[in-house]
Amino acid sequence: MEDLKIKNPIWFWAVAIFFVLWNVMGVMSFFAYTFISEEALAALPENERALYGDYPIWTTVIFAIAVFFGLFGSIGLLLKKKWAKLAFIISFCAIVPQMIHNVFFTKSMEVYGPGQAATMPVMIVTFGLLLIWFSDYSIKKGWIK
Repeated sequence: MEDLKIKNPIWFWAVAIFFVLWNVMGVMSFFAYTFISEEALAALPENERALYGDYPIWTTVIFAIAVFFGLFGSIGLLLKKKWAKLAFIISFCAIVPQMIHNVFFTKSMEVYGPGQAATMPVMIVTFGLLLIWFSDYSIKKGWIK
C-alpha cells in the first residue's frame, strides 16, 4: 500500500519557526551569561553582579542542557522528526530545576522584583510544556515521524 503523505498545516510551520527562534534566543542567553566579560560584569549594578555568585556550576550545566536540547527539538520539528519530543522532554527536565533554583534559591526576587523575576521562569516552563504537548500532538497527527 502506498504511503500517504500528510501535509502539515501552515500554522505548524509558523509554530516550529517561532520555537526555533525562541530557542536560538535561549542559546544566545546561555552564551551571554556563561561568557560575560569582566567589563560587562563590572558595568552591572552591584546587586546584579552579586547574583552571578549565587549560581553553582550545576545550574550552568542544566542551563546548557535546557537550551541546546530545546534548540535540537525545535530543529527536529522543522525536519519533521519524532525525536523532537524526546529532546523537548530532556530540555524540560533541565528547565524545572534551573527555574526552581533561579526563583527560590537566589536573590533574584529582591534584585528584579517579583514581577520581573518570576515572569521569565513561568514563561520558560510554560513554553517547555507546550513544546512537549505540541510535538506529541504532531506525532499523533502524523505531521512528524
